[in-house]
Amino acid sequence: MFHKEGYTIISISLIITIIINLTSSYLLDHLMISKIIGIITLIIIILILQFFRNPKRVTELNNSLIISPVDGKVVAIEKVYEKEYFKDERIQISVFMSPLNVHVTRYPNSGIVKFSKYHPGKYLVAWHPKSSEKNERTTVVVENMNFGEVLYRQIAGAVARRIVNYAKVGDDVTQGADAGFIKFGSRVDLFLPLDSKIKVELNQIVKGGLDTIAEK
Repeated sequence: MFHKEGYTIISISLIITIIINLTSSYLLDHLMISKIIGIITLIIIILILQFFRNPKRVTELNNSLIISPVDGKVVAIEKVYEKEYFKDERIQISVFMSPLNVHVTRYPNSGIVKFSKYHPGKYLVAWHPKSSEKNERTTVVVENMNFGEVLYRQIAGAVARRIVNYAKVGDDVTQGADAGFIKFGSRVDLFLPLDSKIKVELNQIVKGGLDTIAEK
């Protein structure tokens, strides 16, 4: 299964690949060169297909848990001052996604979307300390009864050039449901209340919609 955000890119890539291979086989007399071109274009298509894959995940809904919004590696667990929305101290959990990870963003908790804002910006590498403030990003806040307001931030990386965010203020969203997509490498930050019980460690690999980040 592939994410809907990849349909256009996949279709165009397949058409270009077919044209390139038909042209090379027709115009080039050297069979080996045609085979090399075919192998290279096949590898590119496989990479594009794996990037836009959207595996089905069954999330066990639990308002006392915050689940990982994305697949990737936990690269930061720290107390910070969140200055865009809360304007107070929160626990920040950052998950970095390589180009090989699934890039679907899923809602970390069920509730009502209280805030959703897009910020244009730079394209620093996603693990850069300033990427959370300087890079292209979206900030979304979802409120439920157990955790209160939880903020997650999609952050574009050095390769990423488009963030897709489906969250709209007033939406009643479900934990684990599709919340968007970040194309070609990125990071997601979670900002949680200080009394949250963190259930992950640095460098831990997590899966979006399945693994628990924190609990109350």
